[in-house]
Amino acid sequence: MEQTQTNTGPQLTPPHGFAPAIAALMLGTFTIGTGEFAMMGILPAFSKALHISVEHASSVISAYALGVVIGAPVMAITGAHLSRRTILLLLLTLFCIGNIGTVLCSALLPIEVMRFITGLPHGAYFGIAALTGASMTVRARRGRAIGMVLSGIMISTVIGAPLSTFLSHYISWEVIYGALSVLGLLCIAGVWGLIPADKPRHDNNALSELTAFKNPHVLLTLLTGAIGFGGMFGVYTFLTSALAQVTHLSPWMVTLYQVIWGCGMVAGNAFGGAMIDKNLDLTTIFSLIASIIFMLAFWVFLPSPAAMVVICFFLPAATIILSPAMQARLMDVAGNAQTLSASLNHSAFNIANALGASFGAFLVGHGLGMNAVGWGGAILSAGGLVIYLLTLHVGRRHPL
Repeated sequence: MEQTQTNTGPQLTPPHGFAPAIAALMLGTFTIGTGEFAMMGILPAFSKALHISVEHASSVISAYALGVVIGAPVMAITGAHLSRRTILLLLLTLFCIGNIGTVLCSALLPIEVMRFITGLPHGAYFGIAALTGASMTVRARRGRAIGMVLSGIMISTVIGAPLSTFLSHYISWEVIYGALSVLGLLCIAGVWGLIPADKPRHDNNALSELTAFKNPHVLLTLLTGAIGFGGMFGVYTFLTSALAQVTHLSPWMVTLYQVIWGCGMVAGNAFGGAMIDKNLDLTTIFSLIASIIFMLAFWVFLPSPAAMVVICFFLPAATIILSPAMQARLMDVAGNAQTLSASLNHSAFNIANALGASFGAFLVGHGLGMNAVGWGGAILSAGGLVIYLLTLHVGRRHPL
């Protein structure tokens, strides 16, 4: 049932209440997030099953990431005129098709194709799910709603991905992705039964969505995420190796620190969602400054197991605040290009993933040590801060 108009569209009343509807959207972000991160943990088992090297097998991760970057704008533009509930159902269906195809293939090339297909709905689902969650509550609680929807991604780093890695020692990787396909079907049922049926957006089309690329507020917001988020991905890429080689932790302790990292992401996402409702700009600036501080702490205190407990919690907690913050800002500045802008937010974060990992590899590869990814990450966070301050300056000079 439609009620009042907001910047994300008509405010909607879920048929069975707000909490079940948010839970359905969150299950989707959890399932898709687990599908992305699980392959990183089960890669040794996957490569062994295909009788290829881990380096060769890692191409399936790149194929998925490519699908995310390409799929976010393509899915958003082609589905611009549809209702958001319909788009979510179509995206989840494509996710299931890709995972089922992954399980049925037995050679690397077709699996790469299936992983690319599975990545296509990734960014669009997260963006449209966030818009849908925000449209089911009042503006004053919008940040909390976005944070709850996106918390599924963070929970997947605490539960989904580690559980997949553990199970890969006992069951085949096909069973794991078969289970994700079943979860995807449950997500479809949840969206079908719990998300309100909004009206198709016949006044929206590809051209109206493409206006996002002419909007400096949108582009600078996306650039903030693409640069500012890179540091966390750079540190996370080398976290396992750094904890083992520099902090000298045993394998089970490394796993524990990874869980602490995931808990930090969950906590930061929840805290950020609440703070966004109070002051979006100050929350973003706080996130980037705190990220710089904890990145530098990683650089200095990596040899200390005690210090790394604190850093492994607060570094991701500080940085992940950017996720709901940038999502909320895009809702404010996107105008008629809400769907595309929200989806591009996750393309920006995947660019940050590639940038952070590449910059970290460059620093480590040039003999600067594992802890160098800390000060390298601080540089990227500082770059994101500068860009966001520029964004605010442009906003004052050229208001919407």
